[in-house]
Amino acid sequence: MKKIINQPQNVVEEMVAGMAKANPELLKKIEGFNILVRKEQKENKVALVSGGGSGHEPSHAGYVGSGMLDAAVAGPVFTSPNPSAVYRAIQEVSNPSGVLLIIKNYSGDVMNFKMAAEKAEKEGINCEYVVVNDDVAIKDSEDRRGIAGTVLVHKIAGAAAEQGKDLSAVKAVAEKAISAVNSKGVALSPCYSPSSGQPSFEVGPEEMEVGLGIHGEPGVEVQDLKTSREITEMLLEDILAEFKNDEQKFAVMINSLGATPLMELNILANDTYDYLKDQNCKLYKFYTGHYMTSMEMQGISLTLLAVDKEIEEFLSYPSDTLVKL
Repeated sequence: MKKIINQPQNVVEEMVAGMAKANPELLKKIEGFNILVRKEQKENKVALVSGGGSGHEPSHAGYVGSGMLDAAVAGPVFTSPNPSAVYRAIQEVSNPSGVLLIIKNYSGDVMNFKMAAEKAEKEGINCEYVVVNDDVAIKDSEDRRGIAGTVLVHKIAGAAAEQGKDLSAVKAVAEKAISAVNSKGVALSPCYSPSSGQPSFEVGPEEMEVGLGIHGEPGVEVQDLKTSREITEMLLEDILAEFKNDEQKFAVMINSLGATPLMELNILANDTYDYLKDQNCKLYKFYTGHYMTSMEMQGISLTLLAVDKEIEEFLSYPSDTLVKL
């Protein structure tokens, strides 16, 4: 697999530096760390910090800015940032209103972000955290991974923080969003490590991986390749089964895992709209694009977020980030 890089060991540092240099009105890089923060920090507002392994761009740096995150910490490709980096991000954005960490449910992320939160608390910083676990491909809810639904949690919690809610209220809003969001994905091809250039898994030309995460791992099962309509129905059946109310109103996210073009995403959007309407679901808003990728993997994830008036208000609240939501 050919890649436009310099040295494989420098890809994350050079990527973060490039984002800061290309977007100086929005982002600032912390010297010595792969951390991007809001150029203009807002005082007396709960600060939001997220991050994880690199390779998921535009997550998470694409959501740093007014109305969303205050800092994003980039670890090595598909590897959690270390606790020291997370703690440095907390230090940079902390203020008397406190800090909320938004963590995807992967063991490394959870362990390292929690360690950073504990250190921050010992240093007198009021720091809380929430863990996103929206991937319904994993049957045990405690083991479910955080995937693209995390972006909607950023948006909702970010709006609550920007409106001046206190730390306990912002955390409660984030937890409400987490409980209301479910996702599942499929992949038609693997991604390739910048260091080795080798595929993360093998999938046949007439096969697809179903129920995969975002770190290059294969799915929970292999199925024969299906049409967009068949994929949509399969994913939505599993996702809708997680909601208690059959006539919910939903925000929908159709996310490219990296290589899937907008043409195919919008075909899937068309099929998703028709299927949900046939199920008597109400639709609030569609998000279609590249939100949380897995390098150049060809595939998609589909997310449903159950919305009420409060969630709608937060989703419609203005934000100023590299990725517009």
